[in-house]
Amino acid sequence: MKPIISVIVPVYNVEQYLRKCLDSIIGQTVKDIEIIVVDDGSTDASGDICDSYLSKDSRIKVFHKDNGGLSSARNYGIEKSTGDYIGFVDSDDFIEPDMYETLLRILEKNNADMSMCGLYDVFDGKPRKVFNKTEEWAVDNIKAMEIVLEAKIVSVTAVNKLYKRELFNTIRYPLGKTAEDAFVIIELLDKCSVVAITNEQKYHYIHRSNSITTNKFSKKTLDVIEAYEKNYCIIEKKYTQLIDTAKMRLCWAYFYVLDRIIYDESHEYEEEKKNIILFLKKNIGFILNDKRFTSSRKIAALLLFVNNNLYKRCVQLQNRRYKIS
Repeated sequence: MKPIISVIVPVYNVEQYLRKCLDSIIGQTVKDIEIIVVDDGSTDASGDICDSYLSKDSRIKVFHKDNGGLSSARNYGIEKSTGDYIGFVDSDDFIEPDMYETLLRILEKNNADMSMCGLYDVFDGKPRKVFNKTEEWAVDNIKAMEIVLEAKIVSVTAVNKLYKRELFNTIRYPLGKTAEDAFVIIELLDKCSVVAITNEQKYHYIHRSNSITTNKFSKKTLDVIEAYEKNYCIIEKKYTQLIDTAKMRLCWAYFYVLDRIIYDESHEYEEEKKNIILFLKKNIGFILNDKRFTSSRKIAALLLFVNNNLYKRCVQLQNRRYKIS
């Protein structure tokens, strides 16, 4: 008999974290699951660790493939899965014992197509609790799009969600892209009628670094802008009531990339930086009037008109609080 839930775990060189991740899935209070572990060409001991779990739990299926990236591994897992619902867990994270019980309960309770829960951002081993009061919502897809783009309760991340498998009939994660979650979330929500959401934090999202200064800029970081430009186009065509929300998130994407590119000392990406700053300057009125941008972000935006180094200093101060607004 096919399981209710297929949990897909892409694995690549995470030997330090993998056992804790897999143990947290094995320990789920929902037992009727299959665990699809996709070793994406690991060069450390991760592949052997995956195989060692085959004898620990019959619900685990391990597949080894050539390295193709996170999207490739997730897509491979989707193809191999058989459950009525699909979930994703990144192999350097872990989940609360009742995460899938919670997601399944609110999904079935509301006859929803997708369910979402809150997550802990974990820096230096310390989970950050956000909500003191547990709340649940059942919303249409338009409201769900607004919620994930505003990212106050849940965001675009793939991992703290449960999906009806039919949502992936024609959708796959884009190969060779970063920000793969952002590329597909609006397309997935477009196929939903009802989305169930709880702010209860059930997923532990491990941040291996808490400073943008330690992450060297790569041209692939520009994928973040591409993802939210794609989302903006979908919303502009089909959900015009959300256009300001989509524009806010697009401006956020430009800030996100700029905050990383300004730390690159090679001056290799001066043209990209120039274009990003030009976009933000053109949208300064929108940024200053949108209440979803923090005061510090608005001040930083104004500093772009004065001096790039002043903007950089402002971003450094914000980054010390582990937050890019």
